[in-house]
Amino acid sequence: MSNEVKTIAVLTSGGDAPGMNAAIRAVVRTGIAKGINVKGILRGYAGLLNEEIIDMDTKSVADIIERGGTILYTARSKYFATDEGHEEGAAILKKHGIDGLVVIGGDGSFKGAQGLSHLGINTIGIPGTIDLDIACTDYTIGFDTAVNTAMEAIDKIRDTSTSHERCSVIEVMGRNAGYIALWCGIANGAEDILLPEKYDGDVDKLIEHIKETKKKGKKHHIVINAEGIGHSQELAERIEKETGMETRATILGHLQRGGSPTCKDRVYASIMGAYAVDLLADGKTNRVVAYKDGKYVDFEVDEALSMEKSISEYEYNISKNLAR
Repeated sequence: MSNEVKTIAVLTSGGDAPGMNAAIRAVVRTGIAKGINVKGILRGYAGLLNEEIIDMDTKSVADIIERGGTILYTARSKYFATDEGHEEGAAILKKHGIDGLVVIGGDGSFKGAQGLSHLGINTIGIPGTIDLDIACTDYTIGFDTAVNTAMEAIDKIRDTSTSHERCSVIEVMGRNAGYIALWCGIANGAEDILLPEKYDGDVDKLIEHIKETKKKGKKHHIVINAEGIGHSQELAERIEKETGMETRATILGHLQRGGSPTCKDRVYASIMGAYAVDLLADGKTNRVVAYKDGKYVDFEVDEALSMEKSISEYEYNISKNLAR
């Protein structure tokens, strides 16, 4: 090992995502296999500032790969985002003899890792977010489980929507990104999909489409609405008023964050966790692990944060054509 990394730590930050435990497990066991001491930091950067640091061993991560959420817990810290917060965090890591840090989270978490890296802490980020909104990677931990959870719930709602010949407005997660909505829209055969990246706010156009499908003899109508657009209840009330079609709003909410991770989330997260430790053992820092074009790769955090991600125009057009 270059740079003689002897002790590393792992934390989860931001929103929880199914598969985070698989990544934690991989970090701990890969580190131990390489002769590195491994510590866990509870409650993200907030826990770091409070010195909530524990020793990890192979037993401490036994029987967690199938569990949703994160055994290290997660929290948000506005103070840590400041220069002073970064300096305090770096000092605490050095105090505990921690040479490297693995951060599992989203863009905001990577900015924290970037700040620590500039202060001499070897840091590696792993993309963990159900929103799939990190530009440098085609995969983020938790998305596959979340989208499958949402899909199964929408299938059930469609059954009752069909039985009652009603319209259902179903709100899925995705504050600034519409990937869950797009995937569910295609997978569930939704008649309309409202994405933060594409929706122009034209409710009249949406209502006209519902009226058209009703005239064609369609007995029910599914609208997938991303969290970033919101107002699902108000939208449902307006649809019912203007179309005469009984309409219900369902907000799936944090249901999508929980549950046992899919095989994909377990395997990909495990490989990413091991990859992160390999990078630290090779003396790398300020990197983000990614899955790009079918391969596990890594990017400089600065480069990763500068990238932008948008909804594929091709996939979006397909969703509209299939909804006819």
